[in-house]
Amino acid sequence: MVLIVRGELRLTAGKSAVQAAHAAVLLVRQAESHGQRELETWLAEGQMKVALEVPTLAEMEAVQRQARSAGIPTVWVEDAGFTEVPPGTRTCLGLGPAPSSRLDPITGRLPLL
Repeated sequence: MVLIVRGELRLTAGKSAVQAAHAAVLLVRQAESHGQRELETWLAEGQMKVALEVPTLAEMEAVQRQARSAGIPTVWVEDAGFTEVPPGTRTCLGLGPAPSSRLDPITGRLPLL
């Protein structure tokens, strides 16, 4: 699982962590309905998660398009707007769960959060 935070927003560490957690929960919920096999494998192998950053929303959208075209599940986290960003701001993109062999070609160039 890969959790990608939007760098241009300059979220605090706590806010970034919470947005990534939202993405992880959404991905698991989605996989419970549509990707049971991938979810079971991911759970059995230790639930690996990698937190990365992209500079802009445009780059995040490009990653999402690549992931979807590769058949990797994706979710967006849109903030409620109570603290650091306006309501509806896309803060985080989640990918997976999927094997690293499928995720790395799409996200391997991105810096760690």
